[in-house]
Amino acid sequence: MHLMGKRFSLLGGIAVCGACAALLLSGAPVAAQDVAVAADAAAADLIENTTARRTFTPADFERFAPRNALDMARQIPGFSIREGGDNRGLGQADTNVLINGQRISGKSNGPVAALQRIPAEEVVRLEIVDGASLDIGGLSGQVLNVITSTTGGVTGQFRYSAEWRSSGVPFRWGDGQVSLAGGGTKTEWTLSLENDSGRRGDAGVERVFDGANTLIDTRREKANSDSDRISLSGSFARNADNGNVLNLTGQIEGFIFDERETSQRSGIIAASDRLREFTASEDEFNFEIGADYSFKFGGGQLKLIGYHRYEDSPTRAEVLTIFADGSAPDGSVFVRDADEGETILRSEFSFAGLGGDFQLALEGVKNFLDIQSTFEERDAFGDLQPIAFDGATARVEEDRAETSLTYSRALSPNLQMQLSAGGEYSKINQSGAAGQTRTFWRPKGFISFDWNANPSLDVSARIERQVGQLDFFDFIASTNLDQDRVNVTNANLVPPQSWLFEVEATQSLGDLGSLNLRGFHEEISDIVDQIPIDGGGQAPGNVDSATITGIEGELTLLFDPIGLPGLRFDTELEYSKSELLDPLLGTPREISGNDYIDMEFELRQDFIGTPWAIGGFFRFDERRPTVRLDEIAQRTEGPGFARVFVEHKDVLGLTVRGRVGNIFDRRNNLDRTIFTDRAAGQIDFREERRRRFGTIYSLDIEGSF
Repeated sequence: MHLMGKRFSLLGGIAVCGACAALLLSGAPVAAQDVAVAADAAAADLIENTTARRTFTPADFERFAPRNALDMARQIPGFSIREGGDNRGLGQADTNVLINGQRISGKSNGPVAALQRIPAEEVVRLEIVDGASLDIGGLSGQVLNVITSTTGGVTGQFRYSAEWRSSGVPFRWGDGQVSLAGGGTKTEWTLSLENDSGRRGDAGVERVFDGANTLIDTRREKANSDSDRISLSGSFARNADNGNVLNLTGQIEGFIFDERETSQRSGIIAASDRLREFTASEDEFNFEIGADYSFKFGGGQLKLIGYHRYEDSPTRAEVLTIFADGSAPDGSVFVRDADEGETILRSEFSFAGLGGDFQLALEGVKNFLDIQSTFEERDAFGDLQPIAFDGATARVEEDRAETSLTYSRALSPNLQMQLSAGGEYSKINQSGAAGQTRTFWRPKGFISFDWNANPSLDVSARIERQVGQLDFFDFIASTNLDQDRVNVTNANLVPPQSWLFEVEATQSLGDLGSLNLRGFHEEISDIVDQIPIDGGGQAPGNVDSATITGIEGELTLLFDPIGLPGLRFDTELEYSKSELLDPLLGTPREISGNDYIDMEFELRQDFIGTPWAIGGFFRFDERRPTVRLDEIAQRTEGPGFARVFVEHKDVLGLTVRGRVGNIFDRRNNLDRTIFTDRAAGQIDFREERRRRFGTIYSLDIEGSF
């Protein structure tokens, strides 16, 4: 029955795509006309009442030798791509990128992947528009609309990146991507084969101290992880003469991951020296397919959207300790096979009324997570024996329906408003000994404004009632063998809700660049944190309330007007402060693991009139400690990560870039305190880990064909 359910979901997604294609092909014959004019007309129909804040053409990015639309988008002053994809279902748009006025109907296969598949030759222009002025629910502030056209033939691009490190990490040789794009006067398609490859590792010393701060163990450690994420993705778009629009996206992916950590240990807590080995592996397979079809209906425009994603993730983790005196080995093995999927059907009906535009949306979603787990532990003779692990094998399902009505209109020539109201109904079912079925009703909606204060200043504001997405893995018991952590099952989780208040301002500095600032405050109820569970143990659970307040800023400075042609400086800064009541102590603290400081600085010098460029990058970030009922852990990565590069944009038609990273010798540090009683402040032991990962050397090659 389980396999039949998977097969039905996949066939259902394919059936939606087939039905859409049949409807589109029933339209009028394709007319032979200039493809750039067709692209402009299609985009104009979808955002006809929108005035672009800023417009860029491929010529504006020529000095960067872009190979695709992503290369251009990343060079827009004062704009950053919001990847999105973490919302419940598809819902309203949660990214700030459109392609030809259309939102992207993918999730993991999102805007970055979509823009990367579009070759530079097919980009007509890039527009920054006001999100609240669009008849696409959920958008506000700066939104990038990429207008494309096809050349009438097939174009291609590729990239290859090799990397090696000075500190005991295998050579990374298999990272790269090949993309094709083509189409005709009314169709566009892209296809991409990519391997996102990683070879990482670090080494150093960990020291362990008891509650009296006496050194009790010294550990010389080395860790390596190898990953390869191989994917085939693509898209297809068609604009019929009758105005109907079809978009298809899809991706199939395999993820291979292997990790190994060795720890040579000596101290007074054991009768002899010992070697501890931790290994972990994952062999994941996943795919997603999305389709949307827009056509005129009942005096408006109707869009039908279908989406399906499936993932199978078998994992294995083992800890093995071998003693120098010949004692029986110690350790355990945890094996888990997780199947998860999401199927979505959504409709959006847009029509004019009351001096503006309405959109009525209906969405149905089915999610599931099915986990089979086994746990084994070595006995006194060193043999593995099965151990019962309650709650580690279970299935979680959610059926959800939501509706919303969104109204957009111009209140004045320079002030846009978007208002949305709706709600969702969901039913969550968990099988197993702790299983139960619960239902929820949650209101949601927002109001947003985009104000063109003057020709150089744009301000947007938004108030939103949000419903968060639960991580179904939090329902099911699990263990982290490396850190010796156990979460029991918790079937009482509910989706968090929040009120979000944000204001964003973008100040054009003319030829000197752009400044963007965003302030936000979020009031969260039922936030997920680590809580005690009735009957013993701990697990992720709901805490009554929390707040997050912060500010983000982006600054781009162009030095051409002051006599330094080709010099550019970009910086992104983020600071946030959070608070919740600790579930154990009842006193205020920061949200566990909150990333509260994030700074990036990038300097680039293009030598105008030559193909050469040089530059540098620096990043520093800090997170608040991760807090459990019996543990506080703090990861730091001082003194920050820095790299420099040199680039030649025409080596036999290729862009070749050499990079040297971690030039300030950033380290991976972990300070971890384990308590016998955290409420009483009684410490069992604490660990201090200091590891280096060396200098990183990279060679990037990019080209077109």
